[in-house]
Amino acid sequence: MTTLPQNRAGIGIAFILIGIFCISINDMLIKQLSGGYPLHEIVFVRSAIGLMITLCIVQFEGGWSILRTSTPWLHATRGLLIVISNMSYFVALAALPLADATALFFVAPLFITVLSIPLLGEKVGPLRIGAVLVGFIGVVIMQRPWADASELEVSRLVLLLPVLSALTYALNQLMTRKLGVTSKASALSVYIQVTFILVSLLFFLVAGDGRFAEGTTNPSLLFLLRAWVWPAPEDIWAFVGLGLNSAAVGYCLSQAYRSADAATVAPFEYAGLPLAVFWGWAIFAELPVLEVWVGIILILSSGLFVFVREQQKARVISRGKVKLR
Repeated sequence: MTTLPQNRAGIGIAFILIGIFCISINDMLIKQLSGGYPLHEIVFVRSAIGLMITLCIVQFEGGWSILRTSTPWLHATRGLLIVISNMSYFVALAALPLADATALFFVAPLFITVLSIPLLGEKVGPLRIGAVLVGFIGVVIMQRPWADASELEVSRLVLLLPVLSALTYALNQLMTRKLGVTSKASALSVYIQVTFILVSLLFFLVAGDGRFAEGTTNPSLLFLLRAWVWPAPEDIWAFVGLGLNSAAVGYCLSQAYRSADAATVAPFEYAGLPLAVFWGWAIFAELPVLEVWVGIILILSSGLFVFVREQQKARVISRGKVKLR
């Protein structure tokens, strides 16, 4: 029987906060580039740069031998899940304001907290479950189910894409927790970077000439199917930044979820919400509508409550250990 790695909450929280900051930079840069480049080209360049950096980290964590695995299909499944998560989110990002897309995606930590119960056997009490339900209510409000389709700036399908992204992301991170028993964070990151490169090359072979984008005006479809073009000089540093961020995100998220319980780490991903609002305002002059503000408040509140309950639980366990000595 395989046991889960030791729960090192402090290390897991530190890595998730660094990873979320890098993700906020990544999302901002991709939204900036979405009007002139295809998604699969951006993914290929950032993953290629990220892979080179991650392979250097591999040398510090044990060398080429740590890339060997007895569960290649599990790693391939994990890689495909994160590719689906990224692609669906970035396609939505081309049409949605940054804060809206990020806020809708933040059903992911709620999925992680709930799914960690049946998939990992982790214990989540009724108060934390109640907080998760409050967070889900916030997501529903942001979906605005009462609004007529003509009142929405984008289609309901686009609004659901970040939720699909969140679900596949949650499943990916729960798999990371299991695979982290035998795999280093850098190895887990390498497998994901390679998957991104293979999928983006497949997109290039099928749609890289842009023939499927002809006559399309939908910004999400254009972002997905636009022809490859050589980056303009002023955009090269944005591509380099994406590559550096890709390496940092892949390593930090893998390290976070292999270091601590998923239900402990997940709430700290909410730090991405205020960061998304800031970048949306500072770079794109966007501010969320009322429904999005309400959803953000509910999700942040539920996340903070889950964190407080986790800390209370840890203190009780710690006092119990002291009494036994």
